[in-house]
Amino acid sequence: MKILGAALGNCVHVSGILSFLDIARKLGNDTVFLGPAVPIKQLTKAVHEHDPDLVALSYRLSPENAQAVLADLKAAVKEDAVMARRKYFFGGTPPVVALARQIGLFEACFDGTEPEGAVAAALRPVSSSSNVDVRPRDLVSRIEMSMPIPLIRHHFGLPSLEDTIEGAKRIAESSQVDILSLAPDQNAQESFFRPDDMDARLDGAGGVPLRKPEHLRSIYEATRRGNRPLLRCYSGTNDLERWAEMLNETIDIAWGAVPLMWYSELDGRSKRSLEDAVTENQAAMRWYADHGIPVEVNESHQWAMRRSGDVVELATAYIAAYNAKSLGVKNYVCQFMFDTPRGVSPAMDLAKMLAKAELVESLKDGNFRVIRMVRSGLQSFSPSANIAKGQLASSVYSAMALRPHIVHVVGFSEADHAARPEDVIESCEIARGAIGKALLGTVNPESDPVVVVRKAELISEARFLLDAVKRLKRHSQADPLTSPEMLARAVREGLLDASDLVGSKVARGRIVTSVVNGACVPVDPSTGKPISERQRIRDLGVSEEDLDLAEP
Repeated sequence: MKILGAALGNCVHVSGILSFLDIARKLGNDTVFLGPAVPIKQLTKAVHEHDPDLVALSYRLSPENAQAVLADLKAAVKEDAVMARRKYFFGGTPPVVALARQIGLFEACFDGTEPEGAVAAALRPVSSSSNVDVRPRDLVSRIEMSMPIPLIRHHFGLPSLEDTIEGAKRIAESSQVDILSLAPDQNAQESFFRPDDMDARLDGAGGVPLRKPEHLRSIYEATRRGNRPLLRCYSGTNDLERWAEMLNETIDIAWGAVPLMWYSELDGRSKRSLEDAVTENQAAMRWYADHGIPVEVNESHQWAMRRSGDVVELATAYIAAYNAKSLGVKNYVCQFMFDTPRGVSPAMDLAKMLAKAELVESLKDGNFRVIRMVRSGLQSFSPSANIAKGQLASSVYSAMALRPHIVHVVGFSEADHAARPEDVIESCEIARGAIGKALLGTVNPESDPVVVVRKAELISEARFLLDAVKRLKRHSQADPLTSPEMLARAVREGLLDASDLVGSKVARGRIVTSVVNGACVPVDPSTGKPISERQRIRDLGVSEEDLDLAEP
């Protein structure tokens, strides 16, 4: 395609139109640039001379001046048959673009607020039918189409179904969110298939009150506009296989998110015993795997949020991925939650996440792919909107060092109120700004000796803990990393533990952790000094016979 570009009228600002033409050339188009401040008569003459398929114009001065220039352009196109046969694109400031859209001449307008890739998408050939959606409907294909730009995910769910449907529509139209994650209220998560168990006083608590499959279908239909985001939904805390089947049928779920040990007596979000929860959660993972749907096991960050310490967080991340692979999952979404617990330093956070990536990705092979998804930790956000916006941008920029496939944006408003549509859109715009900056090139954290040393230490400690869990199998032939009984025993013995589980009926809650030099580590409760994982396990009083310390 041949493209003619110019800054129109008396506008001398050319960086925008030149950036557009540069993208067009990279896509294989021929481009001609007429220069700054091109009068309408000169533009008309150039269209006759160069015979372009597309005319790309920009104007970045005041809307008052733009109005007259745009009116002259429209008149020239109307009066000249050669001009009338062209396609026109326009770029400018948001107020000027608003005027440009009104004249009905331009097939595409850009005001700088569009998502990364919007210009390239507009220039690519599309189906002759405007009703055909050319975006992939599966997660892996959409990632491949977008990279190196990660997909943007945000969760959304208001206490009113009607407000959620309308909000989902607005979010889709903004084209800022690639994956919309629906947040049901607690009644729905725990008792969707058991309506008699619901407490009406809790309707809308924590999310949207989904009560029928039709509610999910309505939200899905509301998002079939704009960039047609993929949809997913929080898993239930009971009846997980029925949830999975319903979500697949109603919202074409992008991936299933299932815990391994949580949503049980461990956290009180359901009444399931720990063993029963593991068994049912594994069955849900297998259901997704059997249907070719990617799976996320949202496990390790649940431990981290309860101050488990970095080593337990890493060990449970490996165990979660190991279970997914064992159950047949082909595409595994691994979540990396930064800024958790509050007070960890960016350097120690990156060391931990790089260690987590190495441990989890050691499981990769031709049948097991790891999709990296980074996110900010809600616990670290300030209730002050302006401070939280800075924290969001900083966290996303730092997390981009992991080269993620997905950025899970946590709304800046969440420490104050559940994200409204405008909060979701603004949060994603902030994240896109940080992503764009990071894609220009960041410092490699693995060139920092402090990060390298901490990463190696974490991997060594995590492997020691994993070996301790494996050695619990002394009187069992089951794989200790997938056996519900063995995993429950690892929790009861205190191998897997978190400070905030003190008082739990199933976990020991004995581990004491603290942020020391930017890392979350176990400490001696009497001295406050850091201790090794070997010392922590020795202090549990778990006998060598229980752990079967003899080498196999």
